[in-house]
Amino acid sequence: MLAIARRGTVAHAARDLYLTGPAVTLQIRQLEEEVGLPLFDRTSAGMLPTEAGRALIETAAKVEGLLSECADRLAALKGLDAGHVSIGVVSTAKYFAPRAIAAFAQMHPGIETSLLVGNRLEILEALRTHRADIVLMGRPPADIDLVHALLGPHPLVVIAHPDHPLAAAKAIPRESLHGQTFLLRETGSGTRTAFEGFLAEALGLAAGLRFSEMGSNETIKQAVMAGLGVAFLSGHTIGAELESGRLAVLDVVGTPVMREWFVVRRADRTPSPSTAAFERFVTDRVADFLPEIQRFLRGGTATRPAG
Repeated sequence: MLAIARRGTVAHAARDLYLTGPAVTLQIRQLEEEVGLPLFDRTSAGMLPTEAGRALIETAAKVEGLLSECADRLAALKGLDAGHVSIGVVSTAKYFAPRAIAAFAQMHPGIETSLLVGNRLEILEALRTHRADIVLMGRPPADIDLVHALLGPHPLVVIAHPDHPLAAAKAIPRESLHGQTFLLRETGSGTRTAFEGFLAEALGLAAGLRFSEMGSNETIKQAVMAGLGVAFLSGHTIGAELESGRLAVLDVVGTPVMREWFVVRRADRTPSPSTAAFERFVTDRVADFLPEIQRFLRGGTATRPAG
């Protein structure tokens, strides 16, 4: 219809469309039968659209414009000049993830990013319900079909107030922790699971400890700095406090407990160009954003818990 309206005759429209004249005429007749109204008046001046024809032509022109706009957007996505990626991070990763996301945004200013922060269970739910396109986390779950790539090491350490009696000690036997109050993350968190593995390797240790559960790394750090106990936390959450001398890492035998960071996405979804670009970026560059804490560790024997 648009070709006939623009060119005025079936013959000219047919040439533009690389069709025969009878084929174009047949399509117009079929469309008129479907609409139930004539779409063109056949005059000596050419094919003139009726009121019904003009209504269809206006609509067809809008559709053509939308298709063209869509094609432009798809081309932009392929060139990473546009797009969106929703990034989920476990709360422990929020100490380095925003800097990585900011660097990615500088490299790809046309791509919008959104950041979802939560505990392990919340981030896994976001992955299951497609609210997160890609996730930064520890130990990937086994009950979701995932594609994951290793990012880097993730040390977990025992921390205390700098004035703690054990702060200056070296190669502290685990038994020396008897009587300590441990401030812990909630059950099901990656940090809590690693701590439970740490306890399982030292028979009888748990019986000599007191425990207090807290819902965030920040609350735990503040409580340790206030002298309320010691804690088992990710070394990547305490960089600023170690630098300023507000926290100390206890040199407990068997620590740091080494885990890994992963970038994770669902295997049953084809990643968008934006998501794939972020996955490549963070895999290549994550070492630039992980806090450096090695110099604060005294070289306790590192272990990796099973699972």
